[in-house]
Amino acid sequence: MPSSDARILAQAAVPTAVVGALAAVVSGVVAGGKGAIGAVVGTLVVTVFMGLGLYVLQRTAKSFPQLFQMMGLMLYAAQLLLMVIFVALFKNTTLFNPRAFAITLVLATLTWIGAQTRAHMKAKTLYVEPDASSSGDKPEKTGRSS
Repeated sequence: MPSSDARILAQAAVPTAVVGALAAVVSGVVAGGKGAIGAVVGTLVVTVFMGLGLYVLQRTAKSFPQLFQMMGLMLYAAQLLLMVIFVALFKNTTLFNPRAFAITLVLATLTWIGAQTRAHMKAKTLYVEPDASSSGDKPEKTGRSS
């Protein structure tokens, strides 16, 4: 993973982890140990889903730049659908508090999206990659001069 991609990943994952830790503390106080476990599981689900999504999106951007926008929209829709399915599957669980899990899932997702958006806006990404062979070289003359 190039350094700019790793930087964007870190700039999204760190705030998400902070929000997850705060949610675990609050959930632990409000709902006990199962609330804290639910918040931690919710944070891990968001970090894994969104991290994998960012990785796939960056690989797509490098391999198939013409598919980048379509892939991004499809990827976010798929991630949200998977999270809804995940919440539905665990809504009656006794392993952790489902309400703390769901609230943390939403908060962590919003945090990740906001942090990733901020990281992309602050990144100094070249829109056109400079061609190494033509930098500083004079163009060759092809054809006749007038």
